[in-house]
Amino acid sequence: MSRSPRMLSARARVLGAVLAVACVGLVVVGGITFWVQRDRALDNAETQLRGFAATFSAETARGRDSVVAAVGQVVPGRSDGTIAIADGQVVATAPASSGLDLAHDDAFVRAVSAEDPTTIGYGTMTGDLGRLRYVAVPLGDTVVVHAILLDARLELVRLGVGTYAIAGAGMLLAIGVVGWFVIGRLLSPLRNLRATADAITITDLGTRMPEDGDDEISDLSRTVNSMLDRIEGSVDVQRQLLDDVRHELKTPITIVRGHLETMNVSDPTDVASTRDIGIAELDRMTRLVDDIDLLATVEGDSFAMSVVDVDALTARVGELVAVIPGHRWSVETRGFGRVDGDYDRLLQAWLQLADNAAKYTPEGSPIEIGSSFGEEGAALWVRDHGPGIPPASRHRIFRRFDRAEGRRTVGGSGLGLAIVDAIAKGHNGHCSVSDTPGGGATLTIHIPPGLGRAAADLPAPIRAGDVVQQREASG
Repeated sequence: MSRSPRMLSARARVLGAVLAVACVGLVVVGGITFWVQRDRALDNAETQLRGFAATFSAETARGRDSVVAAVGQVVPGRSDGTIAIADGQVVATAPASSGLDLAHDDAFVRAVSAEDPTTIGYGTMTGDLGRLRYVAVPLGDTVVVHAILLDARLELVRLGVGTYAIAGAGMLLAIGVVGWFVIGRLLSPLRNLRATADAITITDLGTRMPEDGDDEISDLSRTVNSMLDRIEGSVDVQRQLLDDVRHELKTPITIVRGHLETMNVSDPTDVASTRDIGIAELDRMTRLVDDIDLLATVEGDSFAMSVVDVDALTARVGELVAVIPGHRWSVETRGFGRVDGDYDRLLQAWLQLADNAAKYTPEGSPIEIGSSFGEEGAALWVRDHGPGIPPASRHRIFRRFDRAEGRRTVGGSGLGLAIVDAIAKGHNGHCSVSDTPGGGATLTIHIPPGLGRAAADLPAPIRAGDVVQQREASG
């Protein structure tokens, strides 16, 4: 399936969002800083003008010569200027070498001369020098004017904002470069995930993602690899099951077909014999299908977990195995404790072990069952006195359709112990095989501990010799 074209990659979209947020933040901070600094500069200019007006108001009692002399002594700043005007003419000016030369700004002089000469006046105008904020202080027939060039005062503010803008642009560039590589590093597991998903096919499930690092993204890689391991294991199991089923069904089908092809239809005895053979093989196929269905149910079923009393479970199994003919059954020991488990499934697995022991044990020999409980959980076991299981074959007996070699090969689908193993694994447990003293095999189901522990005041376990009376089985 072809992918639709994308305008931008996820890497570019994430980086774009980061840069957009950073840009908006820088603009907001820069704007706030500019307006605060601008207002402060204007407030300082206004404070300076009012201070000047308050200082020169004291000169009202003196004559023009005194005023001219006072103006000549003023030392203005680089953005300031002071002049005295009488009858529309500039009669005095502060030294222009260090400040503004207001005397030659004709537009400014005309505007100030036209104002009311009786009161202190404040104003703002644009003259030849630029935008000026001034105060006019009337002193008799003379007006002293002090002006501040606002453009010069705000120049430092604009210079600071310009510097901030250049630094902000550099910072955005740095964020973009670093963010491109960082986001690429963070998104690399996703690219690996996509590449891994593209590489996996039904015939090749072995591709895995690299698991570098210990962050959340690396945890995703490990989780995906674990999921792929489970999927691969499940597919391998299904393939093995199909191969085993095909192999197991091939023999009865071949037998039935061969007898049907060689059957003499005119011979009633041969027909009856062929019919019996066909029915027997079909019965075996039916048992095989039933066991396969049971195994699939056990492996895919969600167990009804509850608290299982090991002592009660042991007593129940002892009652049920007593009806299996041909052997003397006894409960050897009973464990006292509780585990988390599915009572019915554990009962089913334990009975399957008992049935397996009955098949491989010589008729009339004793078979013991028992349980124990400790720190590692419960152990449910069946001990027979048959030919035993060779150590080299013990790792195979819980596989599907696999049986121990030699004397233990008897009829059956070969799925009984596989079902037991599936039930044990469904309880986070396992199965084991050991030798029985004096000959035979002991098969054990190990179940981890549950909610409870053995109580100190429980009665002592039942020991060897507590024989379960066997009931006569009909038929």
